[in-house]
Amino acid sequence: MRYTGSKAKRCRAVGMNLYGNQKFDQLHNPYPPGQHGNTRKKRSNYAEHLLEKQKIKWSYGCTERQLRKIYDEATRAKAATGTVLLQLLEMRLDNIVYRSGLFASRDQARQLVSHGHILVNGKRLAIASARLRVGDKISFRERSKKFVFELTKDRAAISGAISGQWLTVDVKENTITVDAIPERDQIDQSFREQFLVEFYSR
Repeated sequence: MRYTGSKAKRCRAVGMNLYGNQKFDQLHNPYPPGQHGNTRKKRSNYAEHLLEKQKIKWSYGCTERQLRKIYDEATRAKAATGTVLLQLLEMRLDNIVYRSGLFASRDQARQLVSHGHILVNGKRLAIASARLRVGDKISFRERSKKFVFELTKDRAAISGAISGQWLTVDVKENTITVDAIPERDQIDQSFREQFLVEFYSR
């Protein structure tokens, strides 16, 4: 079920901007929500692990079922489970559209996908959780280009920052090419993915 509650409360709960929208960068109340949110109470070990799981789940817009399925897949890989899990999440279509820097927030990127504006390798794909592969190219439907241009025209400098890492962003053509699977140091350093691994492996 899609979350319809306060996004600010979620951001305060985990202490970070989960959605990419600038309005969540500096929250009015930086401490957790609730009557006693500003009191310093040490969290239990379980609560710390649960919160980290929630942080990752909320950041990528996953359901619990989706995240658990990705975790199970990551455990079968030879590399570190936590790193593989984050790499699989990064390769989601909605995340790659967001990571391009062309759009202001994760929600905006996800809506573009779900509303059918996105083409992958020339074919329409409207599944936000679809996993892309190295070499895949994202573009926009012909009739969506004017609309997309209006969204992206002020973000060319931002999108250029990520180009050359693991995505290539062509600002003029509004295309995004997946060049590689991101390394761990190219993924959000605030994630403590080992906590999620330990939570699920209990």
